Amino acid sequence: MQLPKPLYCGTLIKRYKRFLADIRLESGEEITAHCPNPGRMTGLSDPGSRVWLSYSLNANRKLPFTLELIEAGGGLVGVNTHLPNKIVREAIEEQKITTLNGYSSLRTEVKYGEKSRIDILLEDTNIGRCWIEIKNVHLRRDHLRSKGVAEFPDSVTARGSRHINNLVDQLKMGDRSILVFVIQRMDCIDFKIAKDIDPLYYQTLQRGIEAGLEVLCFDTDISLSSISLRDSVSFSAH
Repeated sequence: MQLPKPLYCGTLIKRYKRFLADIRLESGEEITAHCPNPGRMTGLSDPGSRVWLSYSLNANRKLPFTLELIEAGGGLVGVNTHLPNKIVREAIEEQKITTLNGYSSLRTEVKYGEKSRIDILLEDTNIGRCWIEIKNVHLRRDHLRSKGVAEFPDSVTARGSRHINNLVDQLKMGDRSILVFVIQRMDCIDFKIAKDIDPLYYQTLQRGIEAGLEVLCFDTDISLSSISLRDSVSFSAH
């Protein structure tokens, strides 16, 4: 998936109120950018961090700049939580996720469950339906000199637990349900659920897996021009 062009480089002054970030651009100008990430962004919001932003020409936007990438642990980390859906959709359309090949149609943002919309719904007359919920992962808390373990979530997510329950409901109807974790960083080879941060999410996922929920996890290849799925990452349910 191609990132917007051009990207503007700057230095993070502070991130606050979840969706706001003050940044000093290379020109010296200080701006407030939209931070499209509702999580805590642990380890990714240190003042002085190098960041990259996109710019929108939409006159209706109050904040034209959007925070896209941040340098952490010696590499790039994607912080825009809206991108994983596009990244996975592109990979499916290019048949890069073999377990999802063979479906004849793909729809996004389809209403289902209780006040929810599924990220991707795959359908085929012969294969049936496959409901796919996609989660952005950027948290890493282990030692940066180790091989790297990514974790999710980085804050309590009642919404995330509800999504798992909705996916399980689709399983009961005879459909296929998949939870896809997209790690927007390149320094992790393992993935786990941060059960100390959100025990309920961990327990809900355990029950979902026992009911037949499939879990896929991928890291990404990140540059200043694009982000794409790279490799499958090992995941232990316990």
